[in-house]
Order: sequence, then C-alpha cells, then structure tokens
Amino acid sequence: MRIIVVTTEQIHGKKINQTLGMARGNSVRARNIGRDILAIFRNIAGGEIHEYTKLLAEAREQALDRMTEEARSLGANAVVNVRFATSMVAQGAAELLAYGTAVVVEDSE
Repeated sequence: MRIIVVTTEQIHGKKINQTLGMARGNSVRARNIGRDILAIFRNIAGGEIHEYTKLLAEAREQALDRMTEEARSLGANAVVNVRFATSMVAQGAAELLAYGTAVVVEDSE
C-alpha cells in the first residue's frame, strides 16, 4: 500500500475520513573524517559541500521512510501537513525529524 505524503493540510481530490494522530520518523547521522577533509577543501574554495548534501539527503529519506512506516502501522493511507526539523545531538552528529498527521483518505465525490 502506497502512502500519500504531502506538506498541505488537504489532498486535492481526497476527503479525510479519519485522523489517526502524529506519525514521525527520525535519523541521526554523524559526520565522518573522510567527508570532513573533503568539506574543508570545498569550504576553502567555496561552493556546495556535496558530501554533506548527500549525508542530509540520505537522512531525510530515511526519516520519511520511518514516518510512513509509522503511519502505515497506525492504519493510515496518507500523511498530511508534513514538516522537517533538525537538531544537533552531539558534536558532529545531527538528527533529522520528519513528522505529520496520519490520516485515512478516500476519493472525493
């Protein structure tokens, strides 16, 4: 079963029948020495630090996957009003949190 994930409060063409509560998923990632060395050189030269971009993209996808799994376990077929938050957990480690409202939707009439 595919879960619909949106950042809006409603889903066009769908009606929310039931609200099941918050669904959330997180991922904590730490930097590693190899990425840090490359990042230092990119920082000197300027521009995007691709190593950190990839690290954050992986964390975001894992957090979304975990959020949708939690929504599925609640019986949801959609998550609305999805948001992301980040926080530093320890020196060199950050948490990425995805959260939203798990709902049951059906096609509008």
